[in-house]
Amino acid sequence: MPQSSSAPVEISVVLPAKNEADNLRALLPEIQAVLPNAEIIVVSDGSTDHTETLCQELGVRCLAHPYSMGNGAAVKAGARAAHGQTLVFMDADGQHDPADIPRLLAGLNGGYHMVVGARQADTHASLGRRLANGLYNKVATRMVGHAVADLTSGFRVAEASKFREFLRLLPNGFSYPTTITMAFFRNGYSVGYVPIRARERGGVSHIRPLRDGFRFIIIIFRVATLYSPLKMFLPISLVFFALGLLRYGYTYFAHGQFSNMSALLFSTSTLIFLIGLVSEQITMLLFSTKSTSPDS
Repeated sequence: MPQSSSAPVEISVVLPAKNEADNLRALLPEIQAVLPNAEIIVVSDGSTDHTETLCQELGVRCLAHPYSMGNGAAVKAGARAAHGQTLVFMDADGQHDPADIPRLLAGLNGGYHMVVGARQADTHASLGRRLANGLYNKVATRMVGHAVADLTSGFRVAEASKFREFLRLLPNGFSYPTTITMAFFRNGYSVGYVPIRARERGGVSHIRPLRDGFRFIIIIFRVATLYSPLKMFLPISLVFFALGLLRYGYTYFAHGQFSNMSALLFSTSTLIFLIGLVSEQITMLLFSTKSTSPDS
């Protein structure tokens, strides 16, 4: 990222790590070569290997959790401890190429509040994960009303002050990228994407596609409900209304009457719509009064 001599940009690189010492031995010098003046923070999430010793050897700051608290918890700890005005988040398993960092930072310099490294489809670890990520991206795009190129990428750069606004919303697990992406979109912050090619990770992945994939979907709907409730409730309301009309049409022409089932379906449709409307008003009130303190 080009830096002005009058206003240098301070950069902090945050790497959540759980037993990734072998990968960090090669990755940390790469980062130091690309960003020699950056603050590098490794958050050891209950690691039982020599992560802390390695960081001392390489002159890298290390925050150690006494036990595993989750990838998201490590990210939040690193974001709170970072001194830089710009935060760079990377996985510690070697999948993210430090050579791509300047490209992401250039996007941030171009006016975006957060820039995400969007993995090319053919660099995903498996066909199943590729299909799953495609589904997540489509669902998220529908929810937030903006194109989401890679919802779950952990390789991203962001303005520190804006990222910290959402720390309390971020889950402690692997789905933190999902939540922060949707939070930025729904709060009117711009998100850009830079295509990257993910490298083959070293060691064993801590993600379980079926278990964590279900959690990603739950997070999508939870955040969508929080920020845009009508997008969740209105389609459901319309489905019940349509079923009520179909039922009424059938009973009217077949029996010349308005059935109790039609009344129930119409009532349910109305109640769901009203719940969505009230939720939308609550959301607007929440954002008009929300705190913007660093840890909020």
